[in-house]
Amino acid sequence: MSEVQSGLVAGLEPEEEVTDVVCDEAKLKDGEMMEVEVGEHNVLLVRCDGVYSAISNQCTHYGAPLSKGVLSGHRVRCPWHGSCFNVKTGDLEEYPGIDCLPCHKVKVENNKVYVSVKKRIQGQPKRIKWMGARDQAVLHTIMLLGGGAASLMCAETLRQENYGGRIIMVSRDDLLPYDKTRLSKIMNAESESLLMRRMEFFHKYDIEVWLKKEALSIDTNKKTVTFDDGLIQCYDQILIATGCRAKNLNCPGVDLENVLMLETPEDARCIHYACMGCRTVVVGTSFVGMEVAAYMIDMASSITIIGSSELPYQKTLGPEIGKITMLMLEERGVTFYMNDAVAEVQGENRRVKAVKLKSGITIEADLLIVGIGVNPNSEFLKGSPIRMDSKSYVIVDKYMRTNITDVYCAGDLTSFPLKMAKGQNVSIGHWQTAQAHGRIVALNMLRREVELNIVPFYWTVLLGRTIRYAGYGGGYTQMVLKGRFENMKFLAFYLKDDEVVAAAGLNVEPAVSVVAERLAEGRVITKAEAESDDLSWLKLQAM
Repeated sequence: MSEVQSGLVAGLEPEEEVTDVVCDEAKLKDGEMMEVEVGEHNVLLVRCDGVYSAISNQCTHYGAPLSKGVLSGHRVRCPWHGSCFNVKTGDLEEYPGIDCLPCHKVKVENNKVYVSVKKRIQGQPKRIKWMGARDQAVLHTIMLLGGGAASLMCAETLRQENYGGRIIMVSRDDLLPYDKTRLSKIMNAESESLLMRRMEFFHKYDIEVWLKKEALSIDTNKKTVTFDDGLIQCYDQILIATGCRAKNLNCPGVDLENVLMLETPEDARCIHYACMGCRTVVVGTSFVGMEVAAYMIDMASSITIIGSSELPYQKTLGPEIGKITMLMLEERGVTFYMNDAVAEVQGENRRVKAVKLKSGITIEADLLIVGIGVNPNSEFLKGSPIRMDSKSYVIVDKYMRTNITDVYCAGDLTSFPLKMAKGQNVSIGHWQTAQAHGRIVALNMLRREVELNIVPFYWTVLLGRTIRYAGYGGGYTQMVLKGRFENMKFLAFYLKDDEVVAAAGLNVEPAVSVVAERLAEGRVITKAEAESDDLSWLKLQAM
């Protein structure tokens, strides 16, 4: 049954609504949720504390059905990438999504549950959280160095918290903040399609964006930054979020044409078109190298991967998952040379001709792609009193503060204390982590004293299969496996001191999100739980 109603918005004309009876009142118990249709709108119906609420069902990140996710208290976690939303308000509570969800009116009458959706938001499953704008009377400037996820989320959080001062975001790129996670997955994407926000957004909320400008030095006493065009800009508070850059090989021939690295959308498109019909060599067997190699399989005439470890992902996902990913690519004709390294890139007419390995093997090649890690963009901080570690990552406390008052740091170039790892300082170059950093920086710039408390969540895509990972498994001592790697359906628990510290899964949604939520709540997952045949707590059947 559907009907069109009028809903009053204060001071405005009545709004048309579509209302449906979606279920009997007794259909859901407390702590349960279900997907329902209201008109043409897909809705998540939730019952918490005896009260029904309704929000849109598609995650604002990549559109995953939240009804397949994890409900915990008043929040639901996406089954795909871990974004969290408040089921009462639709507000975003955890990244990588950046938008909130529309919230719908629920009425219980005669033991029936009615949900009303405003007609104007049908087909619009996202909303931007309320933000203030600049108040010219506020003579205070916050500078955000870097044009990535951390700076963007910092700027948005400042305006959401009604900060009225001047916000300047400075990027050496020629693009507005874009979704870097897609660069190695959709390599021919146009830059415009990757943008997280359009220029109209920045104008609307009075966020200044300076593109193609790079910081050369910072004077923390005078509170100024000197840029490559000679400009010297003052600040009151500053976020350093300049990220990392791809590390190049250190051997003869790296300056030849067709030696490429992946850092920007333009780089991705160059690789996409350069690999067509070519003998391609990829150096590096972590996320970038493996994803790029998998992407090129149907385009390059041959693909060879060179890795410095025994197996791919050895230090991150572990040797067991590394072995199965290696087999996946080998079955598609990819050749691996592991425990090896490039000694020389040989060329002819300034173009790559062959790659010589330290083992003495020579591989004929038309294209060489380097994905061997990153270096932090922190050179401009040298000579400043800002404290860095031995690898030139900036050290911060649990509030994302550096050792210098009013100087904060976030994102890939940060060494920060991870609460779930007992406060151990770590550097994690993943998207959701940088976003969370940016939010915490904004709150602490406003003197809210909010500690960083995140569960890292990331994913990698190989040949259309997505491996999801939650937690921090550094230094794990044991792996407990559910399912079988060769069946392409598994859940791996990483244990340290007889507790689960991380999990990785393939085709077991929403199990990795369940683990993320447990870890986020600070609830221990014991070795006994991990080893148990009862998988019901993971929302899984027997494997």
